Amino acid sequence: MKHRLKELRAANGWTQENLSHQVGVSRQTIISIESGRYNPSLELAYKIAKAFRCTIEDVFIFEEGSEES
Repeated sequence: MKHRLKELRAANGWTQENLSHQVGVSRQTIISIESGRYNPSLELAYKIAKAFRCTIEDVFIFEEGSEES
């Protein structure tokens, strides 16, 4: 799943550590999402979007056929 995490973090002046504290996960989880190794749960995607004060669709871009089996 594509996303704008790095872009939004930079725009807010946040580090991975800052974002991880905002949403209640480890820095490693943020790293894994940013590198594409992990797709967040709906709950975590919502928390991330809320931290940036935008919608889930503004942060995460769903691509048809990108869902892993």
